[in-house]
Amino acid sequence: MLDKLAEYASDFGYRAGWAAVRWAPESVARSVFDAVGTVAGRRGGGPEQLRKNLARVVGTTPEQVPDALVEQAMRSYARYWREAFRLPTTDPADIVASVRMSDHDRRVVDEVCTSGKGVVMALPHSGNWDICGVWLVAHYGQFATVAERLKPESLFDQFVAYRESLGFEVFPLTGGEQPPFRLLADRLRAGGIVCLMSDRDLSHSGVPVELFGERTRMPAGPAKLAIETGATLLAVHHSYPDADTSLIRCGTVIDTSGGVAAATQALADAFAEGIASAPADWHMLQPLWESDWSQARRDRLGVDGE
Repeated sequence: MLDKLAEYASDFGYRAGWAAVRWAPESVARSVFDAVGTVAGRRGGGPEQLRKNLARVVGTTPEQVPDALVEQAMRSYARYWREAFRLPTTDPADIVASVRMSDHDRRVVDEVCTSGKGVVMALPHSGNWDICGVWLVAHYGQFATVAERLKPESLFDQFVAYRESLGFEVFPLTGGEQPPFRLLADRLRAGGIVCLMSDRDLSHSGVPVELFGERTRMPAGPAKLAIETGATLLAVHHSYPDADTSLIRCGTVIDTSGGVAAATQALADAFAEGIASAPADWHMLQPLWESDWSQARRDRLGVDGE
């Protein structure tokens, strides 16, 4: 009963928040979310796991991570949610106009997306991946992606409807009529584009990689899809260089000729480069590296303790 009440509260809270923020004046929404992010970044030194994760990126101990970086990271995370709530009522042309990209990256993405082959775009949880999606739809049409199923079901349906309203094709990670891998492979074989969040693996089939010098696991899906369908695998990164624009980096084509493990490590290396360039915009508040995993997760995945 309590679980059901919690689900209903989450659903109601999300609906209410979405309605309030999406119609609020931009200046008001920006001020409120910046303030919330600042408070969250200062309270108790900020989220403990975020501080641990940032320590790996900047090469120090959690205690030595600058407080200003933690605050900036939480403001960036708050910005992501502000934009997420407001995207359905924002003119896509304004979003596209706010995106920056180097000439090199623009040439690369245009070449692979007009080649007639499928393209797998793999992204870390940095910046706002929905903005990347809006930019992609505006230039190359619909793409397919996968969404983790949420509780309650009505909340998951809201997320799916929201992303579909932006022009995305969304398949559920679990509980769909067909496994998403097969559907994504079909889209790629037809020359389509697939976008996948790829820096955190929650399954039993993740690929061991080194990220910032420590062992973790990343999803095998992007590399497997590219190899099995002949699609191009592209590393993508999004960040916030200032308050009004965002930056997409997408000029790194991943070599898949060495197999899934090698391609996934190359993807991890590309992610590390992008994350290091804008550490505050990497919204990783969960345990990522094996050394931070709980014993329950270790047991579930068959990983030895330290």
